Amino acid sequence: MRALSFSFPRKALAAAALLAVFVPASHAALFEDDEARRAILEMRQRVDGLQAAQQRSSDEVRRLGEDNSQLRRSLLDLQTQIETLRVEQSKLRGQNEQLLRDAADLQKRQKDIAQGVDERLRQFEPVKVTQDGQEFQADPAEKRDFDAALAVFRSGKFPDASAAFAAFVRQYPRSGFVPSARFWLGNAQYATRDYKESINNFKLMLADAPTHARAPEAALSIANCQIELKDTRAARKTLEDLVKAYPQSEAAMAAKERLARLK
Repeated sequence: MRALSFSFPRKALAAAALLAVFVPASHAALFEDDEARRAILEMRQRVDGLQAAQQRSSDEVRRLGEDNSQLRRSLLDLQTQIETLRVEQSKLRGQNEQLLRDAADLQKRQKDIAQGVDERLRQFEPVKVTQDGQEFQADPAEKRDFDAALAVFRSGKFPDASAAFAAFVRQYPRSGFVPSARFWLGNAQYATRDYKESINNFKLMLADAPTHARAPEAALSIANCQIELKDTRAARKTLEDLVKAYPQSEAAMAAKERLARLK
């Protein structure tokens, strides 16, 4: 019994010593495992954070890439629009230049038309003329027709001249050219020996324009026609009246000479 009680305490002491040795080591292992787990967790959290950051960076890069692609497309669209606008502007510039040319041509045509109208209107506007010492207004057509008839008379075509002056008097009965026209008409008729009609036109001239520059010549021509018709008595009366009415004229001097021959 003593032996047993002796050995028991020794074994208990040994076990207690052994427990004392192993219990702190176990606690230390536990503490080290906790630190490792915490370190692993922290590392994992860091890795997760890095992965998340990497994912966010990848998403940002992808978004930036998409934005960059969209920007490139927008730039291409803008360049296309700019080129389209440049083409349209070029077309508009060409159209504007054509419109300017057309406007210039239109202005020139309008100017030419206006000038042509003015010229045509001037053909109908009365002009101041002087014929046989008489100054008056006449339409250009009157002057043209009178000059044409006078040109026919001067060419020696007396029948044609007679017809031309007769037509003039009918067409322009109020013209200032009428006294001169009747004078030359009477002369043309005298040249064709139409003495009676010649006398009638000379008398009409003297009745309408007794102060006309050619009135003395007209009176002398009446006397000549009467002499050709063998009407000496009438011729003498005409010559005497001529001398009295136009004493200072050359026709009066010629009338005196013929009166002397008639006696």
